[in-house]
Amino acid sequence: MTEWLKTDEVLERLGVRSQTLYAYVSRGRVRAEPDPSDPRRSRYRASDIAALTVRKARGRKAADVAADAIAWGEPVLSSAITTVADGRLFYRGRDAAGLAETETLESVARLLRGGGGAAARRTLRPASPSGRTMRERAFAALARRASEAPASRGAAEADLANEAATLLDILADAFTGEVGGGPIHERLGRAWGCGAAGIDLVRRTLVLLADHELNASTFACRVAASTGASLAACALAGLATLSGPLHGGAVAAVSRLAEEAEKRGAEEAVAVRLAHGVSAPGFGHPLYPDGDPRARALLRAFSAPAPLEALRVAMETATGEHDNVDFALFALASALKLPPDAPFALFATARCAGWTAHAMEQIVEGALIRPRARYAGATPES
Repeated sequence: MTEWLKTDEVLERLGVRSQTLYAYVSRGRVRAEPDPSDPRRSRYRASDIAALTVRKARGRKAADVAADAIAWGEPVLSSAITTVADGRLFYRGRDAAGLAETETLESVARLLRGGGGAAARRTLRPASPSGRTMRERAFAALARRASEAPASRGAAEADLANEAATLLDILADAFTGEVGGGPIHERLGRAWGCGAAGIDLVRRTLVLLADHELNASTFACRVAASTGASLAACALAGLATLSGPLHGGAVAAVSRLAEEAEKRGAEEAVAVRLAHGVSAPGFGHPLYPDGDPRARALLRAFSAPAPLEALRVAMETATGEHDNVDFALFALASALKLPPDAPFALFATARCAGWTAHAMEQIVEGALIRPRARYAGATPES
């Protein structure tokens, strides 16, 4: 069997368009390398193409459905909080992009929790932990709260709602470095030297990032909640998961791509990435084939720096992939000249609203999340 296949052969075998093939490569399902006969073109691992062909043709056994559900597959649990439908994001039936026009993170957090729970006893919050970076302080703050907080199982709904609102404040305190008052977007914006327009962009961003259905960090949070862990422990599980380079750390990869584009030019940087089969961070999203509505809602509120706009056009022209919220978040940070870790701080602060809402929903559900593994190791001893 030929080890590598050219693009035309792959498209014919899979029956897909070139944009779909590129998506397979960017998500790690197909390995690619530059074609030795033409380094500007790619060739693809034949074994990966064969595996995809088999997967498309096989029957949908229960185990196969369960395995596929873990990676952008069928829904695996019920939730009344957030959904993606017709290319749009909805918080309890409300369009997130519409909410971003007027709402604050605090009001959206109450909506996600089901409508109740104002922030409680702000003046009694502990001082922000010391730390060289925003990220260090955030982990320390949630870890300290988790070490002291009681288990969530059996707690009153009102107490959970107040704790969820307080956790938002604690995280904002950690990212700003001080215990503050007022709306969270104003506290973050002022700490980063933003003017009125920049502060409003921070508000819009926090609303758009508040929740995103059953993403990796939210699932980790729900698993923790299913054990009866405290809300702070659940949020800490979410924060730990968010820190990975394939989740909340994706903006750093967008930054590296932008540096490549600045050195080589946008079109050349995109061409080199495609030729080497390297993914393009900040572009494409499995849930939004026609474009990420969060990115649209954010990017229409300000002008992205010219080099980033050139990169966006070059990538979309070459691949058909639209910019996603990671690209929009990096563009915002660049336009406002925010600190390097500000995108992560925005993501984590906003998503804490969703984490705690999902944790509360899971606590009410009362079921332990405990999937089974498909064993693939050595044969058990007789």
